[in-house]
Amino acid sequence: MERFKVVVTDYEFQTLTPEQEVLSSLNVDFVAAQCRTEDEVIAVCKDADAIINQYAPISAKVIASLEKCKVISRYGVGVNTVDVDAATQKGIIVANVTDYSIDEVSDHALALLLSLARKIVKLNNEVKNGIWNFNVGKPIYRLRGRTLGLVGLGRIPQALAKKAQSFGLNVIAYDPYIPREVANQLNIQLVGLNDLFKQSDYISVHAPLTKDTKGMISDEQFNLAKKELIIVNTARGPVIDEYALIRALQDGKIAGAGLDVTEYEPIQPDNPLLKMENVVITPHVAWYSEESESELKRKTAQNVADVLSGYYPRYLVNPNVREKVRLKAKELYV
Repeated sequence: MERFKVVVTDYEFQTLTPEQEVLSSLNVDFVAAQCRTEDEVIAVCKDADAIINQYAPISAKVIASLEKCKVISRYGVGVNTVDVDAATQKGIIVANVTDYSIDEVSDHALALLLSLARKIVKLNNEVKNGIWNFNVGKPIYRLRGRTLGLVGLGRIPQALAKKAQSFGLNVIAYDPYIPREVANQLNIQLVGLNDLFKQSDYISVHAPLTKDTKGMISDEQFNLAKKELIIVNTARGPVIDEYALIRALQDGKIAGAGLDVTEYEPIQPDNPLLKMENVVITPHVAWYSEESESELKRKTAQNVADVLSGYYPRYLVNPNVREKVRLKAKELYV
């Protein structure tokens, strides 16, 4: 039986047992590393047959060094840590997990929105400091009848839209890749990005991080926004120009921000966002529940197991790789 080397480049989890269980039917040398740099990844992955990746850079330089890698499987939806084009050119399959935390992220985005709209964190802090006075939270506005704008309209924002609509919010969205018929079925109006900022009372960001979306929300958009705007980001930090966001908050151009992601993670201790009482920040946790973590780990490993067993993975990021790699299609998944 052929023996494979599977490397986890880096991870924040307390255990990798689920991954090892999924791969146990194969003849695998399982290597758990904590790489931070390209050179560290190259050192441990050069002779790997498969890579599981969280945040370590899988750049073109790294990919060029890989001698026999067949698949790179990433924990999560985004693949911004992987140079997908370089992998495709080399005939390496890239896989992710697109459906493991739809409820968790949409719930977290709504929680951030509600906590800011109702001034929960500020009022809690005031009470704990001995101030029992609802006036310190003014102004607070009724949600019903206000407008939530979604940047991106994939599975997570679609789930968020349904939850927000139950609060009486009108929902609009910017997504140039979603058919209008899909939006219409969800009772969502599609608009341009600038129009979204003009019309919205709340905005939730769900765009993936690509060369086209990096910094797509910047001064131009904030200058168009209502002063009451609250913006939430549970996608990727660099989708929002963080300096522009800080300026908009400092200048009172928008009312607040709820951030589960920041441009640099962990957030730097001198970041002005940490000093702002109208900003709520959580440590990139929107994806997490006990259930979603287990699901993520098993599905990420299953991508690897599929490829090493001669099948295309369920979550294939780079379908053009089929021109270089001939595998079987797997119809059924447990």
